[in-house]
Amino acid sequence: MSIGGWKDKVLFTPGPLTTSQTVKQALLRDLGSRDFSFIELVKDVRRRLLAVAGVQEDAFTAIPMQGSGTFSVEAVLSSTVRPDGKVLVVINGAYGERIKKMCAVLKIAHVALDFPENTAPDAAAVKQALADHPGITDVAIVHCETTTGIFNPIEEIGRVVHAAGARYFVDAMSSFGAVPVDFEAARIDYLVSSANKCIEGVPGFGFVIARKAALLETEGWARSLSLDLLAQWKGLEANGQFRFTPPTHVLLAFHQALLELDAEGGVAGRAARYQANYAIVVRGMEALGFKTYLRPDQRGYIITSFLYPEHPNWDFNRFYELLNDRDYVIYPGKVSNADCFRIGNIGRVFAADMHGLIAAVRDVVQEMGL
Repeated sequence: MSIGGWKDKVLFTPGPLTTSQTVKQALLRDLGSRDFSFIELVKDVRRRLLAVAGVQEDAFTAIPMQGSGTFSVEAVLSSTVRPDGKVLVVINGAYGERIKKMCAVLKIAHVALDFPENTAPDAAAVKQALADHPGITDVAIVHCETTTGIFNPIEEIGRVVHAAGARYFVDAMSSFGAVPVDFEAARIDYLVSSANKCIEGVPGFGFVIARKAALLETEGWARSLSLDLLAQWKGLEANGQFRFTPPTHVLLAFHQALLELDAEGGVAGRAARYQANYAIVVRGMEALGFKTYLRPDQRGYIITSFLYPEHPNWDFNRFYELLNDRDYVIYPGKVSNADCFRIGNIGRVFAADMHGLIAAVRDVVQEMGL
């Protein structure tokens, strides 16, 4: 069947997101999971991930894990917290809440340190929590909390965590690849992201950037067979193979996406494009009367939350459908204390796409009588 002339809708979401034609084309190749070419490709993917992270191979390793990014988050929690350990979960959104829920399901002792969704966590409060709970062995935090788009101060908090002698786990699902992270300044032991976020691949696996010294301490701690992070690393190191069936096509696409990230100028180059996208969206939406949920000093440039207009004709479902009819796909809100929707600035989208979205929003606002 021909797909000539067919075009995807443009996705302004935090992932899955719009991908390049060449990333899509990379999916068209069949390759065996034990094929020498595939093993070499996985090796190169792991090496390139460490380069994106800006860390050295002697100190860190990259471990791909099948499933969505959430699977990799759970792999870290279920594999690297010692049996008698306790996790401090720093929360200011839905994805911090998800980490807390994982700890509960896994029966891992944990303490929640909650902040409002429009407030970045405070390093001093984390320090106090660590002092109040001397049994804390691990601290988990989300870097870009996709609930709102806020960036959390992972370096300041990481220094506090390190001083307390705890391990530090950063969920960088929506930031890795487009937001600079200094692993050593932040004292990160484990960082998780996903193929279908800022590196602009397609869904199918997540990955963990792990400090080897921390990982090697975890022998026998895993609470899951398939999510055993150390066992996955050992398998990859031994013969370059996944322990269980890998997402071969997704890895082929991700390798291409990594090449394109490098060609764009790496993290700095991608950050520049996303920052430009963000600026266009915020200026355009504010010109149309929309207000952001977060103050300017709180907002990151990955995804932006906008408050519902206070107008009797406002109906988010109608707004969403009318934009969708024009081939622009935005994202519902997830904030618990305010009615919001979200616009993502990531993926293979450029200034022209952002201006196109604003023009479509302008048309929809007029059609809805706002």
